[in-house]
Amino acid sequence: MKKIQAITAVFLFVAISGWSQNVTEGINIDSLLNEMSLIEKIGQLTLITSDWDITGPSLSNDYKELIKAGKAGAVFNAYTVDFVRELQKTAVEETRLKIPLLFGYDVIHGHRTIFPIPLGQAASWNLDLIRRSESVAASEATAEGINWIFAPMVDISRDPRWGRVSEGGGEDTWLTSKIGATRVNGFQGEDLSSNSTALACVKHFAAYGAPEAGREYNTVDISTTSLFESYLPPYKAGIDAGTGSVMTSFNEINGQPSTSNKWLLTDLLRDQWDFKGFVVSDYTSINELVNHGVAEDEKSAALLSLNAGVDMDMQGRAFLNNLEMLIAGDKISMQQIDQAVRRILIAKAKLGLFDDPYRYCNKKREKTAIMTKDNRILARKLVRESCVLLKNENNTLPIPDNVKSIAIIGPLGDSKKDMLGNWIAAGEWDKCITLKEGMVNRAGDLIKVTYNRGCGIDDANTSGFEEALKAARNADMVILALGEAGEMSGEAASRTNIDLPGVQNQLATMVMEAGKPTVAVLFNGRPLAISQLQASVPAILETWFGGTEAGNGIADVLFGDYNPAGKLTMTFPQNLGQVPIYYNHKNTGRPLDPERPDFKYLSKYIDSPNDPLYPFGYGLSYTTFKYDDLSANVEGGQIQISVNVANTGNRDGEEVVQLYVQDKIGSITRPVKELKGFQKLMIKKGESKTVQFTLTKDDLAFYHPDLTKSFEPGEFVVYVGGNSVETIQKLVLFD
Repeated sequence: MKKIQAITAVFLFVAISGWSQNVTEGINIDSLLNEMSLIEKIGQLTLITSDWDITGPSLSNDYKELIKAGKAGAVFNAYTVDFVRELQKTAVEETRLKIPLLFGYDVIHGHRTIFPIPLGQAASWNLDLIRRSESVAASEATAEGINWIFAPMVDISRDPRWGRVSEGGGEDTWLTSKIGATRVNGFQGEDLSSNSTALACVKHFAAYGAPEAGREYNTVDISTTSLFESYLPPYKAGIDAGTGSVMTSFNEINGQPSTSNKWLLTDLLRDQWDFKGFVVSDYTSINELVNHGVAEDEKSAALLSLNAGVDMDMQGRAFLNNLEMLIAGDKISMQQIDQAVRRILIAKAKLGLFDDPYRYCNKKREKTAIMTKDNRILARKLVRESCVLLKNENNTLPIPDNVKSIAIIGPLGDSKKDMLGNWIAAGEWDKCITLKEGMVNRAGDLIKVTYNRGCGIDDANTSGFEEALKAARNADMVILALGEAGEMSGEAASRTNIDLPGVQNQLATMVMEAGKPTVAVLFNGRPLAISQLQASVPAILETWFGGTEAGNGIADVLFGDYNPAGKLTMTFPQNLGQVPIYYNHKNTGRPLDPERPDFKYLSKYIDSPNDPLYPFGYGLSYTTFKYDDLSANVEGGQIQISVNVANTGNRDGEEVVQLYVQDKIGSITRPVKELKGFQKLMIKKGESKTVQFTLTKDDLAFYHPDLTKSFEPGEFVVYVGGNSVETIQKLVLFD
């Protein structure tokens, strides 16, 4: 492999705090900076897209020319060894200084082997499995030339109308922080210079998940204490985990768009949090400062964003078109340019690109590391653990042994493309296993499996209802495959109606007329308001969009080969009018009193209960669990918590034991309950296990109006249970 000879190699040890490891490279970055012309430096600050994919409103048709002219430092939407090698060769063999390119891509839940959407993965509450899935994603992506992954998304959101809830960990700050750090570790591994790990990018900084009305790209307006308490911690967790890059968000905070927010990108991110990686704008978000009304033109937008702390311009070319003029007009300094370029060059050095620019262009790995048997086995396992059993009257599930025929009915029963969901990277939908295929694979010759579409996903055509009802009557059991299309969630996919689209509810009602045991299997990228479905069918299994192995993993759950243990990480509302609805809300001066349900002047609706359809942390099993013997004692300056959990059913099963805490009295109002820990463990039928937790004062500290974070002594209520509602509790004085 060719080693860069652009400058005299001077050994330099680059130690960057906040990164996962140090770098020893035969490259002197300061010397390289001195060799670079201004346009070559600006080129390093420019990220352009190829014409292989569309992930925003504009495309680059001249990207090859820009690379050859040294006017691009990174490319995204480019993959496969041959294509990446072609572009990299231009950069390192046809430009003056031969600086290698970064290659980025939106690998959100897998590259070729597609795993469940992140919201589904979060429902597994299995951090090790999530980490392993991201390690596989990085391995496959790097096998096709990618070395920079635009993930994880750690935006907290409490509004299921917003389509990008599918990409996050849910509504809880503590859990999303754990998941975000896990994803960074999965992508970057222990050695970033390995050709099977990739640079992570924590996004979208900050508070992108709280748009007004749940509408994509909309204004965010939250208090500063809420920002620090609820929205910022997951980004900080990703930075502490060593992410090499951070992406700005499209929204504003306190009237200042994130891409031009110096307080956010410099004062907080760099000065307070000590982030040493580089900051990239989101897609054309620098240019969009003009639409926000804080910049009069693109030149002003470039000035604002560079001064704020943006290092790389994604796709908008605002830096490429304007930084020379800004330097000439003494609006910015060469020191600012050099600082940004240095951060990007360090990232390239950490990836080993100066040592071998083709390290991610290995044809053998491309043939052997993608869609392997082991990768698909892992994907199937994550599908199973992501499934959440929402309802199971009369033990409808698992499928009984005496069932000899099953009718799968519904528009999602045999739709390969929709199994992938949104942000499918290089996923190949034709290699997906649908629900029908998974059921046939599992049933073999013992059970007859038929399929009838019944209706479309989002239309008013009911002409297939009669055939669907006939199929139901001719079967021993019915599986309704219902939900959203894969592209009905994700970016730019906000919805004002989050019930089942089209006539799917009517289909379910008609099929129930057959009088057969019926299970609704849901495919969706967000919590749905499915009160009508809840009332009509005896069993509901939430499967999200499971990806490549969706059908096989779901069949494992339906047949009882795997006992479901998934738990929701985002509340399901009874109706849209309850949104936003989340478990860790604040109390009011007039909270709902269950002992006075008819008293009018309380915080409630007159046409709907306050309670959600399914609360945070909720999920059933084919067995049952009992919690008792809860103790919470202060010992050695900590709260030591112990609880007994017994499997009281007839099957072995996993349970996610959840720990919540309420701070009874605070100097500012505190949430009614906050998740502070969990353990996922297997408990055999008839077996009991003692589960222990420890809480420190740091765990119970919170932000105050002056943005200091400290612990306040007093009374705390400790809750332990299988979800955020069904718990047992203990009061403890902790001072």
